Amino acid sequence: MSREIRLNAFDMNCVGHQSPGLWAHPRDRSWQYKDLEYWTDLAKILERGKFDGLFIADVLGIYDVYNGNGDAAIRQAAQVPVNDPLQLIPPMALVTEHLGFGLTASLSFEHPYPFARRLSTLDHLTKGRAGWNIVTSYLESGAKNLGQRAQTEHDARYDYAEEYLEVCYKLWEGSWEDGAVLRDRERKLFSDPRKIHEIQHFGKHFQVPGIHLCEPSPQRTPVLYQAGASSRGKQFAAEHAECVFVAAPSKVLLKKVVADIRRRAAEAGRDPRSILIFNLQTVIVDETDAKAKAKFEEYKSYVSYEGALALISGWTGIDFSQFKPDEPLRHVHTNAIQSAVETFSTADPNRVWTPNELADWVGIGGFGPLFVGGPETVADLLQEWVEDTDVDGFNLAYALTHETFVDAVEWLVPELQKRGVYKKAYAPGTLREKLFGAGPKLSDVHPGAGYRDLLWRAGSPALDCTAVANLSAYST
Repeated sequence: MSREIRLNAFDMNCVGHQSPGLWAHPRDRSWQYKDLEYWTDLAKILERGKFDGLFIADVLGIYDVYNGNGDAAIRQAAQVPVNDPLQLIPPMALVTEHLGFGLTASLSFEHPYPFARRLSTLDHLTKGRAGWNIVTSYLESGAKNLGQRAQTEHDARYDYAEEYLEVCYKLWEGSWEDGAVLRDRERKLFSDPRKIHEIQHFGKHFQVPGIHLCEPSPQRTPVLYQAGASSRGKQFAAEHAECVFVAAPSKVLLKKVVADIRRRAAEAGRDPRSILIFNLQTVIVDETDAKAKAKFEEYKSYVSYEGALALISGWTGIDFSQFKPDEPLRHVHTNAIQSAVETFSTADPNRVWTPNELADWVGIGGFGPLFVGGPETVADLLQEWVEDTDVDGFNLAYALTHETFVDAVEWLVPELQKRGVYKKAYAPGTLREKLFGAGPKLSDVHPGAGYRDLLWRAGSPALDCTAVANLSAYST
């Protein structure tokens, strides 16, 4: 029996996102990114198509590696201007019932104490449909504008992330016990301070002695996404992530990446099948192959070569203006997204890239593969990739928004449903329940779950003793 295919939509609170230059197309709506209607319309389209979620990318900085400045990115709106993603989610949640939301938020530039509150609030407001895409940031420009002399070395950022997550786990999972919130109107007791614990975290990077400010949200910890596919990133994902986002341009490379992540998860004591892996993908689909190909040719005429190279230079940390357009590229060490460098250098021995080829590839949909065709053609390709690589699904980037997503909902989803490889209805419950078919909270074998018992059983300091005394007559 064929495996179920899962789909997320991939967008960003900016113009163009992964398709530089296509904002100029008369049917593209990405220039309306500042309007709530853009986002609420998108959410309703995706829920109609039974998408698992909307995966929202983000960067804090500009792509200023190409030619040593940000002019190309600014001219071509290559992910600049870019607005904050978090505020988009509550209005989208209000007009949907099931759609999940994967929020990209860097842990490099914000203290975990207020951040944990922000995510708990989001999980409450969405009724448990919140996810967090954990990133460590890669743009030098972002680090400098937050007072750092330079971006922290790549692997060191993941060491920092480990402690960041530890603080968040303690706040989300360990600070408030189940049953701490009473809401007893007769006794005028809202919460039991004996079941609310200070986390007493004193580490290398963070000192957080107090309690979490939020009562437990429906999922406690939001669904954990991770988008780093370097060796260190895959290890981090294998230990912590529930969903992993990768961007492999070929089946050969994707199969290797998926197998590596699952192997590492098993070595970390987790069920390798408990991690859902999504590959970046763009589909241009229409009623027939001919109509889809005509649409693709139309889109191609709007691609910005300069914008594409600005994005690639930012992703890799390599200024591609220093190479001739047809010069073969070799592996170079970089402090940016190492998986992006590996993608077009050593990772796939059957492909030698040039700047021209990279720009052409990235021009529509970024690093991921591009499928063009009618519903049957595209469905065949998606099924083939799932069966051949063991990937669980795809994050669909757009060529034009909302047109790419409308076409997927109108043409692709019904074909996948007809084949029995795509859901016809959402499962009940929170995002975690919909994705994994279990409970709303982290699995008991997940490392974050261990902080529940660690604080509750250890008798970590609770709140003010006077308040506890006032509750002495209250039987729990």
